[in-house]
Amino acid sequence: MASSIPPPEPMKMAGDIHGNWVQNISQSMEVLDLRTYRDLQYVRNTESLMKVVDGKLKVASDNPRSLNPKGFQEIKDKVSQLLPLLPVLDQYKMDAKMILHLREEVRNLSLVLMAIQEEMGAYDYEELRQRVLLLETRLHSCMQKLGCGKLTGVSNPITVRASGSRFGSWMTDTMIPSSDNRVWSMDGYYKGRRVLEYRTMNDFMKGQNFVQHLLPHPWAGTGHVVYNGSLYYNKYQSNIIIKYHFRSRSVLVQRSLSGAGYNNTFPYSWGGSSDIDLMADENGLWAVYTTIPNAGNIVISRLEPMSLEVLQTWDTGFPKRSAGESFMICGTLYVTNSHLAGAKIYFAYYTNTSSYEYTDIPFHNQYSHISMMDYNPRERVLYTWNNGHQVLYNVTLFQVIKTSGD
Repeated sequence: MASSIPPPEPMKMAGDIHGNWVQNISQSMEVLDLRTYRDLQYVRNTESLMKVVDGKLKVASDNPRSLNPKGFQEIKDKVSQLLPLLPVLDQYKMDAKMILHLREEVRNLSLVLMAIQEEMGAYDYEELRQRVLLLETRLHSCMQKLGCGKLTGVSNPITVRASGSRFGSWMTDTMIPSSDNRVWSMDGYYKGRRVLEYRTMNDFMKGQNFVQHLLPHPWAGTGHVVYNGSLYYNKYQSNIIIKYHFRSRSVLVQRSLSGAGYNNTFPYSWGGSSDIDLMADENGLWAVYTTIPNAGNIVISRLEPMSLEVLQTWDTGFPKRSAGESFMICGTLYVTNSHLAGAKIYFAYYTNTSSYEYTDIPFHNQYSHISMMDYNPRERVLYTWNNGHQVLYNVTLFQVIKTSGD
């Protein structure tokens, strides 16, 4: 006689679900803490500097003979430069208080869940659900206020899993906002067609609960991106970009990226048919590539997600073969100087001003061979494939806070 497995107890299922919600919110707040800590320290230091300069200015105002006109103007100019940071500082203080309050609420909910596990049924689950939903809404509002900004630091690596070959790509949906928690993995860079889709990050870590997509056309490189439920990738031996919709398992559109090099004509320093790199940030969908007329320098194009039409293009002047990898954050392209150990973020191109600067932002290349590096604006993290390891980095941005009056 076949034995039947009884369904899980409703109360236990609810407790597990709410427990996962609380854990996710806690992890989000940890990322928020890490991302804003250095910026907050900087702003606090600026506040002290501003008070010192302002004090000198007052002394000079009370006793004009103590300061010549040139010195007086220099101090006045510095104060003018610092004054816009006052509302930023006030907002950081408010956000810091909000984070502390949210953490306390999560701690209280966690205690409730522990009591539920012990007493099994002594709490109204609907009330608990409403509290968690409200908390999620407030946390989302807090993180949205943190707006866009300039990359100032990268955390130590967080190894999520070791799987696949030396080269590959993995990602979550980059669309904001989205409640899609699926994870996709694409092993290799040459003629691959198999995409593994995991239900959650936890399933990906354990290698369980996945389905397989067999793409109608093979891919080239590792510069793929998932945006709003569709996979955007470079078709093998071509400069064609394909948009593949996961739920319908069909190609919605494909379009040639005019003039773009392919088949290792203009790859990153590690090769691997990495000529065309697709990515997304807070501003939308992008393609990073180069052309013969651009003499092998990196070109950035912003794409229309539905039609793949090129909306605008920038020539960065940076040679693509000298780049290890690149990624977009808030409309700025950041480029590493190598894919090997000792790499750092070396170059930044700002599309909003069509200008660039050389940077010196170190990060730990733990497994010494990065073949994919992409930013996810939903989570504010970098996804990397490093020598058969799937690795995350948190990023620190110096942000101009969006206030309710903006």
